[in-house]
Amino acid sequence: MLEKALSGDKRYWTWIAFLLLVIGVGTLAYLKQYNEGLGITGLSRDVTWGFYIAQLTFLVGVAASAVMVVLPYYLHNFKAFGKITILGEFLAIASVIMCMTFVFVDLGQPTRMVNMFLYPSLNSVLFWDSVVLSVYLLLNLLISWVMLGAEKKDIAPPKWIKPLIYLSIPWAVSIHTVTAFLYSGLAARPFWLSAVIAPRFLASAFAAGPALLIIICMLLRKLTKFDAGDKAIDKLAVIMTYAMSINIFLILMELFTALYSGIPEHISHFEYLFLGIGDKTALVPWMWFSIFLAIVSLIILHFPKLRANYNLLALGSVAVFFSIWIDKGMGMVVTGFVPNPLGIVTEYLPTLPEVLITIGIYALGALIVTGLYKIALAVKEKAA
Repeated sequence: MLEKALSGDKRYWTWIAFLLLVIGVGTLAYLKQYNEGLGITGLSRDVTWGFYIAQLTFLVGVAASAVMVVLPYYLHNFKAFGKITILGEFLAIASVIMCMTFVFVDLGQPTRMVNMFLYPSLNSVLFWDSVVLSVYLLLNLLISWVMLGAEKKDIAPPKWIKPLIYLSIPWAVSIHTVTAFLYSGLAARPFWLSAVIAPRFLASAFAAGPALLIIICMLLRKLTKFDAGDKAIDKLAVIMTYAMSINIFLILMELFTALYSGIPEHISHFEYLFLGIGDKTALVPWMWFSIFLAIVSLIILHFPKLRANYNLLALGSVAVFFSIWIDKGMGMVVTGFVPNPLGIVTEYLPTLPEVLITIGIYALGALIVTGLYKIALAVKEKAA
């Protein structure tokens, strides 16, 4: 089936060439970082996680969200998801690979990643996060390839694949839960010290993932002969609506707890995030823009007539995706360090090399998705 990814029209190869160019620029930026060290990034003694880990946090959610199409299709026989289940699984594969790449570039020295497996520390949440991500990647690779191969041959999938499908469902929840524990287990960071971090991560994942799938389905409908079907898109929209509502509710609960308790160490982080502390206001405009996008998305999604208009649904999906990308990325990660436990405010902004490396990794993910979707669509067209 791999040969399907090596054939295409001029438009397809132009897109591939563009992605390879962007990956090349990102690689050059990484080589500069490798030679000069993490000192060329915006990271500091006080802010040790930045743009890279923000992308990791967000993309783990996109990977986990594949369960939103896998569970209804395989457990509840919701046939409307028959065409898009493979899209969700392939998107999860690309997302996990991007997650691992972001960890790779954040470590500075690549050998440190090898040491994590050669000399594992069983009380390290990062070690367990790498384990669950690796297993989830293998599960999705195996399940998607076997199921797509069976569909290509027009035969029933082997029986042994069903237990792995069932295992992948709770495993999808586990990868984002363990990622949440990376933050909520750090007692010296009051912003992250919350029991609702894990459910908040899952709610945002189950909103951002379907939002991206809706956008992809609409793009494929315009650019190819593939049509996911209105019923599948409508159901994804409903899932996104409920998940986004729960996500906003959990954020408001965090705000209430911090403000009502009156504990300065809790309030200061939210003050920096939404109002700024003194002249330190780097994240303030981003967070208010995230709130604006969230409000726009909720207005569109909660009114069935607006949601039924696919142009508005596309707008709502984009709003959900980028609202969560801002809040769950830089908003969640950087604010945990600002101010530091001594009350000192050290701001962080990504430098040009960080941005170029990040864009390069996203281009790598887009390249993987493009190739995998090319294979999937070729099999779907032949089966039809």
